[in-house]
Order: sequence, then C-alpha cells, then structure tokens
Amino acid sequence: MASLSTRSEITHKAAEILSQARHAIVFTGAGVSTPSGIPDFRGEKNGLWKKSDPMRVASRTSFFQTPGVFYDWFRPLFMTSWKALPNKAHIAIAKLETASLAKAILTQNIDGLHQKAGARKVLELHGSALLFSCPNCRLQVKAEEVYTLFEKGLELPLCQKCRSVIKPEVVLFEEPLPEDIWKEAESEARQADVILVVGSSLEVFPASMIPQNALAHGCKLIINNFSPTPLDAYASCLVRQDAASFFPELLAQLKL
Repeated sequence: MASLSTRSEITHKAAEILSQARHAIVFTGAGVSTPSGIPDFRGEKNGLWKKSDPMRVASRTSFFQTPGVFYDWFRPLFMTSWKALPNKAHIAIAKLETASLAKAILTQNIDGLHQKAGARKVLELHGSALLFSCPNCRLQVKAEEVYTLFEKGLELPLCQKCRSVIKPEVVLFEEPLPEDIWKEAESEARQADVILVVGSSLEVFPASMIPQNALAHGCKLIINNFSPTPLDAYASCLVRQDAASFFPELLAQLKL
C-alpha cells in the first residue's frame, strides 16, 4: 500500500480510485451507523457483546426458548433503529449510487439507514431489524405496529393470527445468512473492480468473505475504518477517519 501522509492526499486517492472504477461496490458495517446513535456489537468500549452474551440473548435458541430474554435485549436496539436518522455517510453513499459510482451497497447492518438515506440496491446480509414475521404462520407484521406496541409497554409482540411470538427478520446466531441475498452479494463481488469497506472490522464470518473474495480476483480495496482489519495490508487506500466526516470530503473531491 502506498504511503499517503495527509488527510487530503488519502481522500484524493480514494476519489481517484472510485472515479476510475467500472463496477464499484460498498461494503458497510456498524461503524457507518454509530454516528447515528446505533450501538455497534464488537466495539472495544461500548460494544453490545461486551455487555451481553450473544448466545444467551441473540441466538435462535434464545428466541424460541427464552423470548422474554431475547426481547429484553432486542427491544431497545429496535426502538433506537426505528427512530434513527441517516448520517452524512449514509447520505453520501446513496449519492455515490445515484451517480453510478457505486453499483450496490452490501451491509452487515440491520438498521435500514441506507434505505432511509435513499439508497436503492441494498443487500442486507444479516437481515433487517425493521421487518417482522410470525415463525409459525408466516404473517408479516409492520415495524410501526411493533414500535407502537413497545411504546405502550408491551414486552412480547404476538401474532394477531396465531398468538405466537413474532420474530424480527434478522439473522441470529445459529441461523444461516439469507441464501438469495448471499448469492447476489457474491455476484456483486465477482463483478467488482473496486470495493469500498466502511466501518467494518472484517471479522464476522461469512460476511467477511465478500471483500476477501473480491480481492482474490484483483479487485482494488479502499478501507474506511478506525480500527485495524485483517485486510489493511492489501488496501490501495486506508482511511482512519470517522465515516460521517470522510464521506462529505470524498464527495467534494468527486464534485458531487
């Protein structure tokens, strides 16, 4: 990786790589949403997994065997996600897509903020906290209905049809990633000549395989993340900067 000494040099290099791309894709993790008030999961100080055992609160077993424990954990995350607004990074990424400088956004996040910012092709690898369905009868439940129930003090949302506890459409521990989304993400990675990683530690398997597979066929890599990742040494451009401050500068370089 070439050594770039100043913030402006790094931003200029990232803009240059993106402007020359044929098929650039964006891969996002929790770091793109923390400026919007969404807690991350693996942060060294305030990560959710520092406070809770993920297998106890966020596994398939915990949902079906102890739904009260599951919803005690999930309820505040859902409420925060429902009320959260996109930050400058989400808005800028949507503008990259509108300008055809990003062909797709692949995200590990479940907060729906890319869509709120106006992005169209968003592949949610870990599902969405803003969608619900009944695991028994498959009835779809609108997120605003669940939010209203929680605001009224209800602890467990039940299916109106069969009275089972409804489940958010998120990928829990012990569950596979959605097959159709995964196949589409793999296709995007095969086509990509540039992948821009934003706010991801690249440690969560199998989602972390997407950038690795893109690199394997010669894709250029831009990483915007505060903490080190396993792929830093392969990055053409490494940005140690908050996403919400980096992206407006990137758009300015691209004259968007």
